[in-house]
Amino acid sequence: MAYNQLRNEAFSQIVLASSSPRRKELVASLDLSLPVYILSTDTDETIEAGWSPAQVVEELSLRKANAAVPMLQQKQGVLSSLIIGADTIVVLDGDVLGKPVDDEDAVSMLRRLQGRSHEVYTGVALVDASNGEASVAHRMTKVTMKPLTEAQILRYTATGEPRDKAGSYGIQGLGATMVEHIEGCYFNVVGLPLSLLSDMLAAYEIDVF
Repeated sequence: MAYNQLRNEAFSQIVLASSSPRRKELVASLDLSLPVYILSTDTDETIEAGWSPAQVVEELSLRKANAAVPMLQQKQGVLSSLIIGADTIVVLDGDVLGKPVDDEDAVSMLRRLQGRSHEVYTGVALVDASNGEASVAHRMTKVTMKPLTEAQILRYTATGEPRDKAGSYGIQGLGATMVEHIEGCYFNVVGLPLSLLSDMLAAYEIDVF
């Protein structure tokens, strides 16, 4: 369902279905008129073979948002909520690079990424908790990494920053020093494309300004 076809003005709060401090900060930066409730969801992240990167992030972001509905009912009993779910992946040569399982995995990913361009996809899902209606979309940003020495890769990994990041780097942190340039939305690489999100919220008559 296209996000520009939906309207609802009866929401009492926005729910961010994420434990990511980066997404929390980005949503807070919008200074929305509605209160924002943070709810971390644990969802199945298995994907089907043959799914495109866009399908992966859209499906996973929708799963995260949908998983918040029963949790919200149990914790608050409030269903007049609009839930935001998001998922980010890094894609190189058609391979999806998620979060590293350990530091060795992070080093391996960074070796592959250095000196090359890759794509970052973020899916965004909005779910009306009262009726389950959903809108889903995604953005893609192309990122080019500087050539890195083995010593640089090992030092960066040792900082611990790559551990919870798709593709093993954080563009909003020290990882920014490894990025040569980007084509597209910066916030998409951080984990939540604000331009896309604002358009989706506007379809529900929730304006950011």
